[in-house]
Order: sequence, then structure tokens, then C-alpha cells
Amino acid sequence: MTGRLAVTPLRYRPDLEQIEPDEPQIARDLAETMLSIAQKTYADSGHAMRCVHAKRHGLLAARLEVLADLPPELAQGIFDKSQAYDCVMRLSTTPGDLLHDSVSTPRGMALKVLDVEGARLAGSEGSFNQDFVLANGKEFNSPSGKAFLKNLRMLALTTDRIEGLKELVSKVFRGLESVVEAVGGQSSMLKSLGDNPPTHILGESFYSQVPIRYSDFVAKVGVVPASDNLRALANKQVDIGKDADAIRHEVEQFFVEETAIWHLQIQLCTDLDAMPVEGISPWDEKTSPFITVARLIVDPQQAWSEERSNTVDDGMRFSPWNGIKAHQPLGSIMRLRKLAYEKSAAFRSQRNAMPVTEPMSCPLNRERGHFAEREALRDA
Repeated sequence: MTGRLAVTPLRYRPDLEQIEPDEPQIARDLAETMLSIAQKTYADSGHAMRCVHAKRHGLLAARLEVLADLPPELAQGIFDKSQAYDCVMRLSTTPGDLLHDSVSTPRGMALKVLDVEGARLAGSEGSFNQDFVLANGKEFNSPSGKAFLKNLRMLALTTDRIEGLKELVSKVFRGLESVVEAVGGQSSMLKSLGDNPPTHILGESFYSQVPIRYSDFVAKVGVVPASDNLRALANKQVDIGKDADAIRHEVEQFFVEETAIWHLQIQLCTDLDAMPVEGISPWDEKTSPFITVARLIVDPQQAWSEERSNTVDDGMRFSPWNGIKAHQPLGSIMRLRKLAYEKSAAFRSQRNAMPVTEPMSCPLNRERGHFAEREALRDA
């Protein structure tokens, strides 16, 4: 990529954020509510899981290739020069317990970019990695910290072991959301509790929803399907009626032979009034479009195994606050999540046999090599 950008990005400065006086208390309440979910599932199962996004549908070794000759406004942070990074990718759904896939909730992609350079964010000094935490929608599901806490408390109320009730609740919420949309509205709370279409997760696009620092500038992050095989899965329905892990099985089947390519894109903030750092609404893409800065590549591999689950689900955390200062999370929603991420990781680390640590290299590459050897022998 060469040439000049068609937009003039706003330069980052610390006073772009506006911290409200009640944020520390809301952050503590959020962390407490999230831990209540983890404590409930731990009491039920004897295993400590994530407070949210507990169910994983793919645990993948990936490679992030930064494009060459990016304009200076895009050549920022870990994208400042053309290079390749090993990554760990985790595909998941929102709730803090392991639901049947018929409870169709929003999806997430967590990406851990390994061995990056740069001054570290406070609290992540022992790491050399950069995390991006993304969801399959451009707008965060709560307009404020107080609304975020309210929605999370509603989600916490659904955390139990009665599988049939969860499925019923999900169907009811989907029906209620249909009524709300029929009169021209949307309910982010209902969507977070069970109104995501049962589509193929590999056809989804994922977004940071709220901004991060992009070194000298401010941006939102998107990861969108680029290869034809991913694009063909957009809006493809998955039969989730009988198979509790239908989404994971679809991902496993895909990566037996297929290579997937996503584009990692950046949307630069150009106007603080139209694109507020403290807001949660999507930014106007006509004013500032998402622009590709890197390719994210996943080669054929075993997309899930007990060993991978132990390594990634138990042994890793994904937090936007695990990274470099050049990609500092911005805005109240990002600030409020920091304590909850820390306490969730500590809860799991203290209770499971596998402590939560930061990998120095991709631990899935070794298993991916064994998978390739098995496939070669099978085809010989």
C-alpha cells in the first residue's frame, strides 16, 4: 500500500478522555458481578472459567502479516513496519457458563499478538504480547458504564445449571427482540442475552467497538473475512438444534483442510465531536472508512483439543490492557473493564491446575506441526 490517506486523523492527546467521578465504584461493582458468575460456575463444575466468553469454538495458531508501505498515519504501534507476528486466536460466545449452542449469543474473537516491541501499559510489564478483544458487532451493547453494569447483572441472573431453562430464555429473548425491532428499535440487553442469529462464526466480522490509541492517533479495530472460503460463510445458518457444540464442530471441520485469511483493519478518528472517544456508537464509515493494515492467516490445523483448551482456556488471559502504551484502550467502557479482566484472570489462576501466564512463543505451533504430519501420512 502506498500513497496518502484521504482522511486527516485526529492526533491523540491525554485529555481526549473524560473520567467520571463514579467510575472507580462502577468498576468495582462490575468486577464483583463478573466474579459472581465465575464463582457460580466454579461451584457447579469445580473448574474456574472465564466470567464472560467462557465457551470457546476455536483455539488457533495464527500469523499476522503487516502490509508493506503503509502511509505514516497507518504505520503506527505494532504496525509500524512490514513484519509477521505469531498469534493465538480464540473464538467464543458471550456467557460465563458453557451453554448449548441453541442459546445463541454474541460471538467474540480474542487475538494475542506475540513478541511485540514497545513500552508497556501499567500492569502488563511482565508480558511481551499485545491483545485485541473483539466482538461481532460495531456497537458496544451498553451506552454507559451504569447501563453496562445493569446488563451484566441481568446476564449474571441467567448463570445456572438448568440447561433447558437457558434455551427457553434465549428463545424468549429472541422473540422479544423481534418485537422491538418490528417497531423500529433495538435492545442491546436482549441481544446480549440470546438474540444472535445461529450463523457460522467463521463468516463473522469482529470489531473492538470502542477505541484504542493508535500511537499518534485514535482508532477502532476490525477483523473481516478476506478469503473466499470465509466470505462464503457470511450469514450461513448452522444447525444448532441437537448438537450442543455445533459451532465448534463446524470450525474444526473447516480447518481440517482450509486456510483462512482475514483483514485486520483500522478506522481512524477524524473528528472528536462526530467520533467521540467516550461514545459507543459506530463511527461514520463514509467519513473515515476501515482500512486494511495487516492480513491474519490461519493454516489447516486441529482447531480444538483438550490440550489446546488446557493451554489457552486455562493458561492464558486476553485483555485489551495487556499491551503496549501505543495501543492503550480508551474511553469509559475500556477503563471500567480493566479491573474485571484482572480479577477474572487471578480467580482462574488461583483455582486451576494450570496458572494463567503470558506465553513467550505460540504454544499451539507445535501441535499444529503434529497435525500436519498426521494429515501428510493419511494422504500418503
